Amino acid sequence: MRIRKKLLLGLVAGLALAGPWSEGRVTESPRQEPPWRWPESRVLEIARRVRAGRDLTPRQWPAGARVAVGLSFDFDNETPALRDGQTSPALMAQGEYGARAGLPRILRLLDEYQVPATFFIPAMSAKLYPQSVREILARGRHEIGLHGWIHERNSLLSEEEERELMRRSLEALEQIAGRRPVGIRTPSWDLSPATMKLIREFGLLYDSSLMADDRPYEIVLEGAPTGVVELPVEWILDDYPYFGMDRQSAIRPHTTPEEVFSIWRAEFDQAYEEGTLFILTLHPHIIGHRSRIVMLERLIRHMRQRPGVWFATHEEIARYVREMSTHSTR
Repeated sequence: MRIRKKLLLGLVAGLALAGPWSEGRVTESPRQEPPWRWPESRVLEIARRVRAGRDLTPRQWPAGARVAVGLSFDFDNETPALRDGQTSPALMAQGEYGARAGLPRILRLLDEYQVPATFFIPAMSAKLYPQSVREILARGRHEIGLHGWIHERNSLLSEEEERELMRRSLEALEQIAGRRPVGIRTPSWDLSPATMKLIREFGLLYDSSLMADDRPYEIVLEGAPTGVVELPVEWILDDYPYFGMDRQSAIRPHTTPEEVFSIWRAEFDQAYEEGTLFILTLHPHIIGHRSRIVMLERLIRHMRQRPGVWFATHEEIARYVREMSTHSTR
């Protein structure tokens, strides 16, 4: 009984801490009454606050392509550990791996196949590794996107704090990259009740944090179309659930690269058949390890073997679907 209790406590602690390498996605939680005591109007209001609007999948992709592929890399490095107040050099080293070993492997792979990608970068990560940001942009085909200040959890912030961190993050990335980001992936895919309003306030073109569809769509806020494009993400298309390590948890990852390749290949093949969108969320400190980068190369080769595959940055995809949506309705 004691062993079972100890394991349970360990699991709960790991989830509650959402440790530096556990990437727990935080959701809004009630501060007072439990949800079953809420009035129906409150339940409906929360569920309907941010919704998927019209499908933005175009009738065809550029040059007659059948599917759009957006590879994205969240260049987090040490920021999740720093966000949690961690000071261990061991944890800092795990993050440093992403910039020191993972990113060079990724850039070499993308160079070899001439594939564009979007790199979502916390501002503090950009400040830690400004040369890495410059190396990404030197290729001339990659995009830099907003990913918070220090990988903060937006749902734990006040609206004023969130606004200030978003402003500082945009300014920092613009200063380092030489161009203001036009898209955002919220840290940990975590949105507060104010996040979408702030995305509009700062004039961003797109978000890539929500999961209401596999297809690009327009975000609706409180019943009104926002004009913001959503390029949806999914846990099964993220490297972290398969390979991430949380040393505080009783659960250890055990998925092999071969198994992950099989899942991602099937997801791409179906997206190809549907003529829609395939978005991957990757992390240099995760996918950048040797056996995993080999698997990613296999996937890129598999996708390139199909005719009519458009590899593009998130900005390119978002601009295209928004432009096409003004000319026709799917």
